[in-house]
Amino acid sequence: MMTLQRITPCLWFDNQAEEAARFYTGIFKNSKVTQISHYGGAGQEVHGQKPGSVMIVAFELDGHSFTALNGGPAFKFNEAVSFQVQCDTQEEIDHYWALLSAGGDVKAQQCGWLKDKYGASWQIVPRTMGDLMTSGDAARSDRVMAAMLKMKKLNLAALNQAFAGQPV
Repeated sequence: MMTLQRITPCLWFDNQAEEAARFYTGIFKNSKVTQISHYGGAGQEVHGQKPGSVMIVAFELDGHSFTALNGGPAFKFNEAVSFQVQCDTQEEIDHYWALLSAGGDVKAQQCGWLKDKYGASWQIVPRTMGDLMTSGDAARSDRVMAAMLKMKKLNLAALNQAFAGQPV
C-alpha cells in the first residue's frame, strides 16, 4: 500500500520556480512537474506579484514531492539546508555532480557539496558513506574523514581505499 508523503519541502524562489522545477525534473529519473498555479488579483498589495504569473509549482524528484514558490527576492538559499543525493557508483556521483553544477554561478564546495545555479545546496554522496564513517573503528573513520576533507566531488574508490588503510 502506497503512503502519502506527509512532509514536502517548499523552495522559495524570486521568480524562477517553474524554471528550477523543470531543471531539477530533467536531472532525476521518475520526476515530473505535477501542478502549476498562478497569482490572481487577490493579495497583490501583499505579495506584489503580477496577476497571471507563476505562483507555485508542485513537482516530484525521484518520487519525492517538492513545492517551488515564486515569493520574490526576500529570501535566499543557504547551506543550512541541503539535499543529499545517495549514489551507488562513481558514475552516479559524476552524473549528478555534472548536471546539478551546470550553468550559472555554481560553486563546488568541500566534501561532496555543491551549490546549484539557483543557490540550492546539494550533497552528492556515496550511499555507503554512513557505513564508512560509523564502522566502529576510529582509525578507519579518521582515514575516511581525512580523505574526504581533501575532496570537492567525492571519489568513491579513494574513500574505500582510505577505509581499507590503503594509500589514497
